[in-house]
Amino acid sequence: MACGTRLIRNDRDPGKPNVTGRWLRTLLALLAGTLGGALFAWLHTPLPWMLGPIFAVGACNLAGAGFAPPIAVRRGGQWVVGAVLGLYFTPDAVARMSALGPALIVATTAIIMIGWGFCWALIRFARVDPATAFFGGAIGGASEMLVQGERYGGSGQLISAGHTLRLIIVITLIPFSMAALGVHGDDAWLPPPMAISIPGLLVLAALTGTAGVLDSDLSLSALPRPVINIGQLLLGVAIGSRFAPDFFRVAPRYLSVVAVSSVVGVGLALLLAWGLSWLSGLRVVTLLLAVAPGGVAEMALTAKVLQLGVPVVTAFQVMRVVVLLLSVGTTYRLLGRWFDWPRDTGAPRRRA
Repeated sequence: MACGTRLIRNDRDPGKPNVTGRWLRTLLALLAGTLGGALFAWLHTPLPWMLGPIFAVGACNLAGAGFAPPIAVRRGGQWVVGAVLGLYFTPDAVARMSALGPALIVATTAIIMIGWGFCWALIRFARVDPATAFFGGAIGGASEMLVQGERYGGSGQLISAGHTLRLIIVITLIPFSMAALGVHGDDAWLPPPMAISIPGLLVLAALTGTAGVLDSDLSLSALPRPVINIGQLLLGVAIGSRFAPDFFRVAPRYLSVVAVSSVVGVGLALLLAWGLSWLSGLRVVTLLLAVAPGGVAEMALTAKVLQLGVPVVTAFQVMRVVVLLLSVGTTYRLLGRWFDWPRDTGAPRRRA
């Protein structure tokens, strides 16, 4: 139903959607996402209220619906997810989270190097410029990589498309594989320790606020299931809306390399998880979610659903994102000097 919706534009300016049309499309996007979530829940898929909206809204946009919900939709989902994750950082969990330092360092370094492998593959096989390949392959926040990549002359369109496709592949492949294999934990937190780190922006704010309250020995009740589902719905709608009718036609070679490298990346993450399991004593499946090249919120939600150690997964994912955000610009400049890559243009610019 929503797939047939056309853009509603301002009669006085045919090229600019009016406010009423924009909010109507947002409501239709949420409706499409809700229907998708309900369908996936009926099918008993993993993460139905996130994956359902992703595929429903994505399909509608590929068909020309033009859904582009405001940033508040994604932010709302991030706040809910951050609050949910923060509830797992109880005083007991925090007290037991200090022995994973070596594993965190090894995992963060290895995942960043896998991102460098993505970069090499994009340059070698997709034949894109170094800035697009480096920031499109970096396993970090899509928005931050987009800004950094454009600053160095990369294609913002390709960087964004690559991160979107990789995220969807990872958060679909891993949960479905684990569900098919019957993987499930018996505890929302698994043994050894680790230190709280910093995720991206709004997830961080809600997570640290909730964790801080819990660490001060105040008790909070778990968020109601409908609230958690709404958070997933908002995130799913935001991710699905990144698609456009020409998404797969813009650079098929580039997206093909991204798809293959994403699957290979999951395989490498599994090997890394096995090694870290030997080092830390944690379960391989927990560590796979912890080091998978996906998003903090998405991997942590998967851990919550499967009861596979939410604090562990969150901390590993957060550590990687923080280190990457703090080092990615410097790393690009150092590699750029060695390989004679384009330098900082001083201001972001878009390239097709």
